Amino acid sequence: MIRKLTLALTLGLCALPAHAEKLANQLFGAQTAPSQQAPMPVGAYARGCAAGLVELPETGPTWQAMRLSRHRNFGHPVLVQFLQELSAEATRIGWRGLYIGDMSQPRGGPMTSGHASHQIGLDADIWMLPPKRLDLSRKERENISSISMRSDDQREVSRNWSARQAALLKAAAMDPRVDRIFVTPPAKIELCKTARKKDRAWLQKIRPYWGHDTHFHVRLKCPAGADQCQTQAPNVTELSNGGDGCDATLTWWVTDALKPQKKQPEDPEAPKKKGPRQFTLADLPLQCAAVLSAP
Repeated sequence: MIRKLTLALTLGLCALPAHAEKLANQLFGAQTAPSQQAPMPVGAYARGCAAGLVELPETGPTWQAMRLSRHRNFGHPVLVQFLQELSAEATRIGWRGLYIGDMSQPRGGPMTSGHASHQIGLDADIWMLPPKRLDLSRKERENISSISMRSDDQREVSRNWSARQAALLKAAAMDPRVDRIFVTPPAKIELCKTARKKDRAWLQKIRPYWGHDTHFHVRLKCPAGADQCQTQAPNVTELSNGGDGCDATLTWWVTDALKPQKKQPEDPEAPKKKGPRQFTLADLPLQCAAVLSAP
């Protein structure tokens, strides 16, 4: 029955003129509660949705969810459990707890602002700011900011970097549920310098990427039995040099990548590639129509 409903909804949407279709980020951004379905990540991290998500409580004994006005503190039960357990582990390595940034919307899907991914309930941003308090008001959570781990010249870690951030990243990467962790490139370089020679396999999960100066982005693997979840392929570069991702190509992020890039002329005949904020429901997996329409 669900399969028929999904197909009917999708075919109906596909029959509409392209300009008449609502954008998927508007449809999913309007949802205020998760679907009453079994938990299931649907599709890919940057092209999908999620059934049966659960809300991370706004405040717990070792965490606080930040920017509550965004309504993005939802995730697959495995992600919520991971965050609660990592925040408890953080207290054993010198943190009072964790400030948790964006996870997913109540039913996942593309967002109206910010992330390209975070669509299937398996991504979460964790602030690099060690909490001084875990009793922030809603207003305080809107106004407080995290701290940058990148120097002004973008080549090294900032003075804010310490052994606490390194220990937390290692604790997260050591968890078998984690697929990869995105950090500012200088943080990856610093970790490669300081990690012990006989204890480096976890570094493979630490991936340098733009836009992660003030937080790190944890991405979990597809949970067992999640047959609608699309597993992400390993990154070949990060798997080189014994599997720690600390080879010579890492320096590209703080050398050539920082140089002004020559803009390539666009081919007017080439089809325009859609980004997540241009997706319609028809661009997502078929099952997302049923997630959207479910009670």
